[in-house]
Amino acid sequence: MFGTKDKPPAETFPVEKTEAEWRATLSPEAFRVLRQHGTERPGSSPLNREKRPGTFACAGCGAPLFDAAAKYESGTGWPSFFQPIEGGVATKTDRSFFMTRTEVHCAKCGGHLGHVFPDGPAPTGQRYCMNGVSMAFQPKE
Repeated sequence: MFGTKDKPPAETFPVEKTEAEWRATLSPEAFRVLRQHGTERPGSSPLNREKRPGTFACAGCGAPLFDAAAKYESGTGWPSFFQPIEGGVATKTDRSFFMTRTEVHCAKCGGHLGHVFPDGPAPTGQRYCMNGVSMAFQPKE
């Protein structure tokens, strides 16, 4: 058990960079969302309109996160998916802003992607509500 002054050990990921390295490789908005747990404005991402076959990957490390076949229009203003690629994302409890939600982050670099909610379509019933700036689209060749 940790003492009152101790923090739990920091979570580690296969891809680790310093803050300066992240800032050098990400746009200011991507850094704010991926590394500082920010949220982009709803409706601001061009990925909302992306409908081609392909893969949505982490903008920080390039790890595959979602297949385009799992994307759907949720009406929220953020790219939404009903299922991630196996092993692509991880979750943890987020208790910020006086509420409890499930945060979704990249399993490879820990970058903040968005949140998952239990109000999505079949077959999973999940809505992975992601920040578009935290992802890059890779069209299928």
